[in-house]
Amino acid sequence: MDNWDEIRTAYHVAREGTVSRAAEVLGIHHATVIRHIDALEERLKAKLFQRHARGYTPTEAGQELLRVGQATAEQFSQLQSLIHGTSTGVGGELVITSLTEIAPKIVPLLKEFQDMHEGLSLRYLAGDRVFKLEYGEAHVAIRAGARKPDEPDNVVQQLCRAEVSLYASKAYIDAHGAPSGLDDLEGHRFVGNVDAEARAPYYQWLAAHVAPSQIVFRAGDFQIASAAVRAGIGLGFMADGAEAQIPELVKVAGPEEAWGTSLWLVTHMDLHRTAKVQAIAQFLKERLSCD
Repeated sequence: MDNWDEIRTAYHVAREGTVSRAAEVLGIHHATVIRHIDALEERLKAKLFQRHARGYTPTEAGQELLRVGQATAEQFSQLQSLIHGTSTGVGGELVITSLTEIAPKIVPLLKEFQDMHEGLSLRYLAGDRVFKLEYGEAHVAIRAGARKPDEPDNVVQQLCRAEVSLYASKAYIDAHGAPSGLDDLEGHRFVGNVDAEARAPYYQWLAAHVAPSQIVFRAGDFQIASAAVRAGIGLGFMADGAEAQIPELVKVAGPEEAWGTSLWLVTHMDLHRTAKVQAIAQFLKERLSCD
């Protein structure tokens, strides 16, 4: 391939999702971005993106370009470090993904890690979506589940358990009282999930132990559910220890074995040995180890 600028441009469009954002990151005009994409698609005789009102979504060919582009970007970064004699340095951008539920536990650790490495830029993607490491969507994933993730070409290491407890706001307790234990839940109001088949173990427990009529508020994501609990709508599940960060919360019960799950550190084999991935992996294992 003769024109690496076009590949670099397409890689950033695939990663950022829009022409304008890619242009901003690259420091070029958006018309140049579009010209690079058109020229590359013509040269490859393949459609790399689906264009739509919200931006550019990579096709299967575009996903392959994203994967190769990510690995290439990391290799160039390593080469630059070697040339300047700082091959063990940690810098540039580091992308980490996890469930939103564990963000309160992870964010303070990321702040500590960033303080240790001047010049490091962190991007933290929290949500239910499973970001594809093989396509360069993230460098490191912290995933939850009873079973070890088994995607091919990923390096998986066990971290710790994510413990969950049942909480109420002080406003809820003032209005409805607090249950004396898990045998005293009748008549209490709960915050649940809109998906009756939600995979989170605490929601599965809720469905098995609480009448549907008691679940008076159903949220589409963890942040909304947390806001509902804090607002006093009902009892709800949050990461154990949430009361230390949110003073208006009171722990009602937990943590219970049936509510928690294991956390796994996942990296892709193409990037696993890079300096920054090794550094964050070692740091998280030290802070979150099950041992």
